[in-house]
Amino acid sequence: MKLAYDLHIHTALSPCADDDMTPNNIVNMSILKGLDVIAVTDHNSCRNVPACLTCAENTQLLVIPGMEVETAEEIHVICLFPNMDRALEMQELVYSRLPEIGNNEAVFGNQLVLNHKDEVLYKEDRLLLTSAAISINEVFDVVMGRLKGLAIPAHIDRQANSLLSSFGVMPEDIDINCVEISDRAKELILTEKHSRLKNIRKIYSSDAHYLGNISERKNFLEAEKCAEGVLSFLRNGSFPDKLEL
Repeated sequence: MKLAYDLHIHTALSPCADDDMTPNNIVNMSILKGLDVIAVTDHNSCRNVPACLTCAENTQLLVIPGMEVETAEEIHVICLFPNMDRALEMQELVYSRLPEIGNNEAVFGNQLVLNHKDEVLYKEDRLLLTSAAISINEVFDVVMGRLKGLAIPAHIDRQANSLLSSFGVMPEDIDINCVEISDRAKELILTEKHSRLKNIRKIYSSDAHYLGNISERKNFLEAEKCAEGVLSFLRNGSFPDKLEL
């Protein structure tokens, strides 16, 4: 199936995201924009994913459990999982490696954990917008190995919190199947500079922190419409050269 996707969306749990990024709002906006599959990827947490999954029940929208881990090297990695149990395993590991720093709402913003009715269950006290004491190599080992998920270096074209801004090169010791590019116009420049990127799949997601930033129906992948199908495609498949919008 040709699936319109946005695999990098933050909820109101991420302190840098708008409080209107609630489970119902995200699911309904994604449906209005004609998306088939989204991933909910808050900073270092997946606590709002269950509510999003519930909101998407009885709709045509597929929600993939995920999170955006910030590694010890300050690199952002999108981590996608075949089910909620695997996502929670990763959350437990990441939480055990986060520093004991409280969230200052006046500086960073709210960290709201919500239910499927968009009611605030509680506020996450520990600051999520920080590095966990876990290397990018360990993130890939755990997510790709034990948890059978997919680790994707996020927005590699940016000058902060990206694989290339931190390392300067594509590391040879990490088995990277897929990368995210935030500005599609930069893809040619990146692939010319880093030849390894030519044989690595690329996704183009919104990194939405506001409802209006969720992707339109413009980026597609071709996979079975289930979490395992999408992850398998991103690991092993290839994007069609041309798709009808």
